Amino acid sequence: MNLTEKSAYIKGLMEGLDLDSDKKEVKVIKALVDLVEDLALTVTDLDEDVDQVYDELDAIDEDLTEIEDAVFEDDEDDEDLDDEDMYEITCPSCGETVCVDEDTLLSDDLSCPACGEKFEIDFDGEGDACEGCAGCGDDKEEK
Repeated sequence: MNLTEKSAYIKGLMEGLDLDSDKKEVKVIKALVDLVEDLALTVTDLDEDVDQVYDELDAIDEDLTEIEDAVFEDDEDDEDLDDEDMYEITCPSCGETVCVDEDTLLSDDLSCPACGEKFEIDFDGEGDACEGCAGCGDDKEEK
């Protein structure tokens, strides 16, 4: 039984008592029963309003989740791209500049996609180009 049904039951019990409505005590009891009935109706209305607010809040939450997925999904994809370093190399045969990842750069089977010529990268000569960068530990550091 819900609140409105309980208040109607109490009101029916009171009316079934055939109380003398001219007595002060009976007037107080009737006023209290009317108050309980009004409170029960108010609580029922509030429950319905709260249910409606919860439904609307759920809908807003779903919409916000869709917006967050649309906005932040692109950022997550960009982070994945940032994790992989790319290197520009120039083909010694045709002069084409090619971007490759580290795995391709270190592989033994490196070939130019433009001319198809296979070549190797000499990493030993890289240290000769130091111009005194701070913190690299090279002996050629400027003072």
